[in-house]
Amino acid sequence: MSLTITCPICGQRNGYEFRFGGEERGPRPDEEDLTHEQWCDYVHMRTNIGGIQREWWYHRDGCGSWFTIRRDTLTNLEVEGPEET
Repeated sequence: MSLTITCPICGQRNGYEFRFGGEERGPRPDEEDLTHEQWCDYVHMRTNIGGIQREWWYHRDGCGSWFTIRRDTLTNLEVEGPEET
């Protein structure tokens, strides 16, 4: 199965042109009263779900932009349409 990613600037391209930036996470935690364990969890721990998740991608062999996509990690395909709540 081939991974294709749709760059918002260049359009649909082969996945080899991109660099995975990780799953999208919530906002950076407030540093006041932040423990080392909480910071470690924010930096290193991922949900790594089997299903649809938002991810950061970098178009390294193209326009050089960072963007997010929704991808089904079970099928390795981009998901279009409205976000699930």
